[in-house]
Amino acid sequence: MIKLICVGKIKEKFYREAISEYEKRLKKYTKLEIIEIPDFSLTPSYNKEKEGELILKQIKEKEYVITLAIEGNMLDSIGLSDKLQMIKLKTSTITFVIGGSNGLSEEVLRRGNFSLSFSKLTFPHQLFRVILLEQIYRSFKIENKETYHK
Repeated sequence: MIKLICVGKIKEKFYREAISEYEKRLKKYTKLEIIEIPDFSLTPSYNKEKEGELILKQIKEKEYVITLAIEGNMLDSIGLSDKLQMIKLKTSTITFVIGGSNGLSEEVLRRGNFSLSFSKLTFPHQLFRVILLEQIYRSFKIENKETYHK
């Protein structure tokens, strides 16, 4: 199972439609659960800590947690597919965590088993959820040696 824990809701219809499309595509390969944590608009440090507490409540002990962070490890699509295949040999749930605009709390980063970066660039959180789902889908296509990845 793939679980996404994300801070914030998807507001724009076109992002929701793209996410829905990848949810449909991924059903062929895995169960997908998306959990939205509310974002806060107080001080950056309070926001990050409060979001972190809510994120950690959604993570079970045996889940393999991949935190998304600019400072994380960069993989290409084949590398991500290989990584996910290796993780699936050890656990049944892979959890990806996308933080809020202030990033992830230290507690969430410590709970993570692997920190992943897609780029040194900063992406809008709503768009990044689409990008992540697309890469997870691509990983399954690569694993199953199906045409899609070029």
